[in-house]
Amino acid sequence: MTLEEQSNLLPSLCEDLQVPGDQHCELNCRAIGFRFYVRQSDRVIDGTPCGQNDSSLCVAGLCQSLGCDEYLGSGKVMDRCGVCGGDNTACKVVTGLFQHSLSKVGYHKVVEIPEGATKINVTEMMKSRNYLALRSRSGRSIINGNWAIDRPGKYQGVGTMFTYRRPNEISSTAGESFLAEGPTNEILDVYVIFQQPNPGVHYEYILPSDNPVSPQHPDHRPGGNTLNGQGGYNHRNPQPEGYEPTGGGSRYPSQNPDNQVPLAPPPRRQRDYNWKLSGTTECSTSCGRGSRHTIFRCVHRLSHEQVSESLCDSSTRPSSQEEPCSLQPCPAFWDIGEWSECSKTCGLGMQHRQVLCRQGYANRTLNVQTTLCRHLEKPETASTCQLKICSEWQIRSEWSTCSVPCGVGQRAREVRCVSNVGDFVEDEECNMKLRPSDAENCDMGPCAKSWFLTEWGNRCSAECGMGVRTRGVLCLTNHISSLPLEGCGHERPADSQVCNQGPCESRIDWFTGPWSQCSAECGTGSQQRVVVCLMKTDEGHTVMPPYECSSLDRPLGQQTCHIKACGAKWYHTDWSACSKTCEGGFRVREVRCLSDDMQPSEDCGEQQRPADREECHPEPCVPHIDENCRDKYFNCNVVVQARLCVYDYYKTTCCASCSRVAHRQSTYRGRNS
Repeated sequence: MTLEEQSNLLPSLCEDLQVPGDQHCELNCRAIGFRFYVRQSDRVIDGTPCGQNDSSLCVAGLCQSLGCDEYLGSGKVMDRCGVCGGDNTACKVVTGLFQHSLSKVGYHKVVEIPEGATKINVTEMMKSRNYLALRSRSGRSIINGNWAIDRPGKYQGVGTMFTYRRPNEISSTAGESFLAEGPTNEILDVYVIFQQPNPGVHYEYILPSDNPVSPQHPDHRPGGNTLNGQGGYNHRNPQPEGYEPTGGGSRYPSQNPDNQVPLAPPPRRQRDYNWKLSGTTECSTSCGRGSRHTIFRCVHRLSHEQVSESLCDSSTRPSSQEEPCSLQPCPAFWDIGEWSECSKTCGLGMQHRQVLCRQGYANRTLNVQTTLCRHLEKPETASTCQLKICSEWQIRSEWSTCSVPCGVGQRAREVRCVSNVGDFVEDEECNMKLRPSDAENCDMGPCAKSWFLTEWGNRCSAECGMGVRTRGVLCLTNHISSLPLEGCGHERPADSQVCNQGPCESRIDWFTGPWSQCSAECGTGSQQRVVVCLMKTDEGHTVMPPYECSSLDRPLGQQTCHIKACGAKWYHTDWSACSKTCEGGFRVREVRCLSDDMQPSEDCGEQQRPADREECHPEPCVPHIDENCRDKYFNCNVVVQARLCVYDYYKTTCCASCSRVAHRQSTYRGRNS
């Protein structure tokens, strides 16, 4: 079996095998279910993938990596300019730090990134409540434009893809960032939306150099490089085949024999045509520091007449030099910022924008004194605005029936906030101070009270002779009452009656004495009587220990009593629930003057009459804010509008504003629950 056949067969018999790096190009096999492996060959077929890199291949038993030029062993890598084997001279890195102190809320320009930029990285030095924004020179907002804060993610613009990151998505202490590979196809403006002191914005991007240096390329001739590492590049003569020296000399072979010294080129003959400076290009700008380049023409050496450039040696042509021009500054102009959000979500409000006097100079635009723009009419910085017509309160239903059939309860009705087009919207869009009440107390009058009785018990208190049997007697309303039993009337139904179990023959039973004097001279009191265990025989009665009668129901030894009426008294129910949870409500209770027979009376003194209404919950609806719970910045309303109070950082720095929003939401949920 050949080595190639073994390589094709082994995967079905072996399992994946982790071997040291110097054995990646050996043919090793470990049988499934066993812990040892066997080397089948000291090398695999050339071209077999190896190592962690997908571009690594096995050649002559060694794992070799491809360079960026796709040649094994070349060692060529991409430089930061994206040039294979380059030396980072084909481009230039532009970096800077924007640390200007800002004072006005709004958009402030950080940097202009030219067309063709690559490897763009704009990052806040520290986390802050500011936002970064991007806008193309054509005026299109790419990220966070028009006072709208976009979500983190990827956004397409100016010919490339931008990755927008927020601080909470990355573990570092840096703030927001924009990343893009580029290149861009137009000028890009970077802004910062100022809300708190600027922590600094670092920016970096790469631009092509004016005179890029081409990297050396490998010799692509046959035999120039081999896969087994023997041979290599030909460094003795780096010129390609057919190379001709400048000046039109004779051709030289691309490679000399190893035992022969290269021939010296013949002396150059004097040229008939030379390059001559003939002027410069037009200035790139009419003001604000532009640039222009020198122009060289091909002329006759003696007559200096201009001829075709093909008659001059292109390799001796002088490099075009750049020189500044139009050094006077450009006229100042008004730079107009974006309008802010309307101060009101409905009805007539105000919006503002930033207007700065700016002037271009030396490829930069700077803020200058407003007097330089006095020849121009200054745009308005404030304007009225109206997003929509305000919503209004509407009562959508009549009052409901009272929650109780008698006494004091509550009733409700539907109150909704309706937009100008008739849609139901959240209550916050209407004026909460004008909201009609959707709940109130209702008094259904006094509750009726009745005596409730059980059936008489089947068991007599005495097994023989005279005894008693009982039943339950309760004064109840259709809901729990706190009034005494006498509230159902003076004539309370009997709760016991006599029963006779027949003559006794030497039987033990409980016997009772007379009731004692009532403990109260008027009204309700209590009285006691003696209860003893007696044995009744034909000869008489014998007192027995109480345990002898323990099997029998013992009669009551104490009961309530009533000698005479004490007169009329004030009675009242419990307080109802408060009509409001905050900002001053009221609660009520029923107060009545009742006689001893629980009938309405006018004999109670008005000075002793209990109050039937009182104020409750006078505290304001806005919860007490702790002195430490304050807004640290004046524009916390932006945090509330952006719904950022769910993050701990904003909940701390804008404590008061976030607390008010949380309280309104909890009150709204409680009212609708």
